[in-house]
Amino acid sequence: MHNHDILIRLRYALDIKNKDMVEIFKLGDIDVTREEVMQMLTKPKEGFDDEYEDDVDEDGINCNNTMLESFLNGLIIFKRGKQEPKPNQPESVALAPRNKESMNNILLKKLKIALSLTSEDVIDILDEAGVMITKGELSAILRKVGHRNYKECGDKYARNFLKGLAYKYRG
Repeated sequence: MHNHDILIRLRYALDIKNKDMVEIFKLGDIDVTREEVMQMLTKPKEGFDDEYEDDVDEDGINCNNTMLESFLNGLIIFKRGKQEPKPNQPESVALAPRNKESMNNILLKKLKIALSLTSEDVIDILDEAGVMITKGELSAILRKVGHRNYKECGDKYARNFLKGLAYKYRG
């Protein structure tokens, strides 16, 4: 699933307005204009290769992994408020370089935090979209990369989670 698809589906599911999208990006330390957000939300006429994901397309701006992760961090701050740093802790957490395969895992983790969902809520949302997942499978998806029980989240789970969010929040 491409990052612009995730942004489009997330915006629809949570009914996020254009000005709020700009604000969320800003909270995630990325300055974009309303026009740039609209270009990111525009589907390209033809598909593009993952290796050219950072390039600007004539139809719109492609959202790379760093931008999407920053947006998700901004969504957490937008929904839950800014967390005060603890003593001896850096002001902001640097984004770790991640591969394309783990972006779906990051999406589920950060949306779970932003929307204050429990594991049961995530299972119910996926169930509403027609996907059955056990608590153990969900736990494996939410684990840190490198953990022996870590499982990569496929596009099926990410797509259906966003679909279930739309059912939950939009009716």
